[in-house]
Parts: sequence; structure tokens; C-alpha cells
Amino acid sequence: MGKSIRDAMTSNPSNVEMSSSVVEAARLMKSEDVGSIPVTEGDRLVGIVTDRDIAIRVVAEGKDVQSVTVGEIASKELVTVDPQQDLDEALRLMAKHQVRRLPVVEEDGRLVGILAQADVAQQGDDTKTGQVVEQISN
Repeated sequence: MGKSIRDAMTSNPSNVEMSSSVVEAARLMKSEDVGSIPVTEGDRLVGIVTDRDIAIRVVAEGKDVQSVTVGEIASKELVTVDPQQDLDEALRLMAKHQVRRLPVVEEDGRLVGILAQADVAQQGDDTKTGQVVEQISN
């Protein structure tokens, strides 16, 4: 493929702090029309929260949406990529870990972007992208 992640990623993604409420995260997801939001401390990525996290870990468990913080429910074991890596590597990681989005972080942990399946599809090899989408969807 040859293109770097930096060429395809969405730069400067919206994010929330660990202390943000899940309501704030949900509203941001709605306004950005996305299903996940990176969680940061300063400019360092520390987690990610998804619409599914809110549904399963808050609503389905009957927790008070007004008082639960993003830090309480965010996934903290993340699969990330470096902006210098090749799109092929991103596709491999998406398929291996069954994820549709990868946070893009510098070596120091600073969040610089998000790479979504759609970004790869626009920039990448149609055959490889199609194979990955199929693997993730199974």
C-alpha cells in the first residue's frame, strides 16, 4: 500500500478527560457522529469509551448516568498505531483485534489522531480493505 497512517487519519480528534461524565461523552459522540471517543489525561491517551461501553456498563447495569465518569467505564488496554506506520500494519491490527478504529499516538503517548476503517477504505487497496472488513464483521 505504501501510504502512512498520518496520510489517512483524522487529526486532532475530539476527546474527553477521565473525570468527564458519560453524559458528556455521549453528547460528544452524538455531535461528532462517532461511536467512540478517546479518553485523555492532558494530551496523553489513557483509554477509549464507546457507545457500547455506555450501554452495557452504565445503562444495562442501572447506574446513574449523571454520576458515572468516563474513567470508570473506559477500556484502558488499547491497540494503537504510530502515525509513521504503514496502512497495511493498521489493517492487520484492525483484523487481529476485531476493531474498526485505532487511536494514533506518538511515541510519548500523545494522541494525534484516529484511524477508522472508512479512512483506510478511502486511501487504501480495495481488496485488502474488503478482506479486513469481512474479518472484523464475522
